[in-house]
Amino acid sequence: MSELPYDLRSAGKKVALGVTGGIACYKAAEILRGLQRAGCIVRVAMTKRACEFIQPLTFRALSGSHVIVDDYAPDNPDPIAHITFSQSVDLLLVAPATANIIAKFANGVADDFLTSTYLAATAPVLIAPAMNTTMWQHPATQRNLEKLRQDGVRIVEPDAGEMACGTIGPGRLNDPERIVTAALDLLAEAPTSPDLSGEHVLITVGATREEIDPVRFISNRSSGRMGFALAEAANQRGASVTTVAGITTVDPPANINVTRAQSAEEMRAAVMKEISGASIFIAAAAVADYRPTSRSDKKIKKTEAELVLTLERTPDILAEISAARREDLLVIGFAAETDEVDAYARRKLLDKNLDAVVANDVTRTDAGFDTTTNAITIITRDRPDSRALPLMSKLDAAHRILDEIVRLRQQRRDELTASKRTA
Repeated sequence: MSELPYDLRSAGKKVALGVTGGIACYKAAEILRGLQRAGCIVRVAMTKRACEFIQPLTFRALSGSHVIVDDYAPDNPDPIAHITFSQSVDLLLVAPATANIIAKFANGVADDFLTSTYLAATAPVLIAPAMNTTMWQHPATQRNLEKLRQDGVRIVEPDAGEMACGTIGPGRLNDPERIVTAALDLLAEAPTSPDLSGEHVLITVGATREEIDPVRFISNRSSGRMGFALAEAANQRGASVTTVAGITTVDPPANINVTRAQSAEEMRAAVMKEISGASIFIAAAAVADYRPTSRSDKKIKKTEAELVLTLERTPDILAEISAARREDLLVIGFAAETDEVDAYARRKLLDKNLDAVVANDVTRTDAGFDTTTNAITIITRDRPDSRALPLMSKLDAAHRILDEIVRLRQQRRDELTASKRTA
């Protein structure tokens, strides 16, 4: 498959990829990668028969997210998986689509996760059939396809050629690149929901440095990936975005206002300058908690067996913003922890009176600092029970965080409206 370019039409669009049980299902991995290269966020659902041809682990490794086969399975970490797949995606793509799944879709059968998702889907649906020539040409299959067309389902017709069974004729899965192109064209027809339009999101990003002398400093391993992913996702959803960025090892996304700040004090000053215009504040930066009480103007020489530093607390930007917030300002914090992650995050939520806190275990090698994936838990003031999300890309995680912020914003609007009515 040749490499399709990053496509601004589909950047940040969420695609649910359904994989069903046919020999062509190995090509679904190529389709997934093509969608990702075009900027899509992809999650995968498989039928049980598909698992006999290719393992869910393959798609988990490629997508960075849990692959759902049975939403009642005890290892499913997403308690609302049916909602995630059916009503929070921009496209449901099924490739390959067997004669069996086509028949179920056409006749409203919902006997597994994928068929139930189809019936509950509010997004456009695209299928790419693949089957034996005789099965493809059978009147029952053609009737079912016609039903789906009448229901608005788009179909990528199969190719003609030699099948795995040796039959020559139509029924072979179309080229993965053509399927990806059809998916991107369909995504382009429906604009991204601007559910953050009118919001001004202020995000702190990266690590701070607290200098000891001209060559040494106290810092941490934050790369800025998560903060910049939030900025990119918020921009895609219509928000005006400003970031106050400390030290980062990745470049900021396009169309984002960036103010640089090296120390905690500099970051605080920059945030205070911008906060009056913000409606949402997300403290994603890893701010150093302590700094030296004094900085040496010259490099400290290696003359003693020990070097003793006296440290003092840095300003708590998040607590200060939350304490002085306007009633319409949403304040979101992050909790990077090494143990008792949920307990410490919940304490931070309450102690600092936050609307939500995003917790993650930074001891994991596949999540946390300087990784492309993250496994987060979102805890909100109105829902104190933690909701752990599966491992996923940081952009995907950013969108899940923003989904929760959109919910909190609507809740805040409803509360303010009710308050005005009773005043």
